[in-house]
Amino acid sequence: MTRTIFVVALFACTFCSAAFAQGQPDPIPAPPPAWTTKGLAALNLTQVSLTNWSAGGESTVGFDAMLNYSADYKRGRNIWNNRLELAYGMTRTDLNGTRKTNDKIYFASGYGYEISKSIYLSFDLSFLTQFDEGFDYKVSPDIYISKFMAPAYLALGPGLKWIPNKYFTVNLSPASWRGTFVLNDMLSDLGAFGVKPGKHLLSEFGANLKAEVKCDLKDTGIEALKNFSLYSRLELYSNYLDEMQNVDVRWDVLLNMKINNWFSTNLTTNLVYDNDVKIAQKDGSAGPRVQFKEVLGVGITVNF
Repeated sequence: MTRTIFVVALFACTFCSAAFAQGQPDPIPAPPPAWTTKGLAALNLTQVSLTNWSAGGESTVGFDAMLNYSADYKRGRNIWNNRLELAYGMTRTDLNGTRKTNDKIYFASGYGYEISKSIYLSFDLSFLTQFDEGFDYKVSPDIYISKFMAPAYLALGPGLKWIPNKYFTVNLSPASWRGTFVLNDMLSDLGAFGVKPGKHLLSEFGANLKAEVKCDLKDTGIEALKNFSLYSRLELYSNYLDEMQNVDVRWDVLLNMKINNWFSTNLTTNLVYDNDVKIAQKDGSAGPRVQFKEVLGVGITVNF
């Protein structure tokens, strides 16, 4: 009798559990994370040692360090994109001593609210300066021509952002303020970077256009490019208050080729044209010139 009651009770519990499970709705899938983060840290080293070398040359040692980090938020109609770029490099030779080869601090942050498909009302901010003193070694290795916060560039303003896909972004700010800071008395007295002599700020009001491309080239389907990633940023600025036809240009490109989990090759290029920055020439004249920098390195890279 006891065994019969036990079997009946077990059958009833099993039946009720199955019925209850069938009556429950499917679990609601968890929403995608609001934050997406991505980082890259790289350290490239170079070293040449010569002893009684008949072909000539000079011993040298150097490094170039880079950190890029992005943190992007998306939830509903709201987006918030943040990007930090840090770079610093030095080289030392027996003849010239230690010299800086790379130096950058860049931060950008932008908020957007979607008003139609792929179109956002936006407010963007960007900041650019450097860590250390900079020298024109062709003129003098002892007199600096730039320092931390001299110059520093701060730009901000409302606008419209177009994001047609995950690879491409364009932001147009037709009412953007840009400040050029020269917080060093010697450089300020010289009127460096467009400020009036003795002043520490050049204030501009104009239109700013920024276009960004970021993608892993493996998405193209081309086998030879599967280990490549690309980031490119083009910024154009026109000052309404002075010589509006002169457009300042800054174009930065980072191309990364992954060798394995620890090593990769990095190529960075920077092209700059700023009408307020006067570049001295050998004949004694000075004026705006196209500036270009390229850094190619092979070293340790960590993606996170």
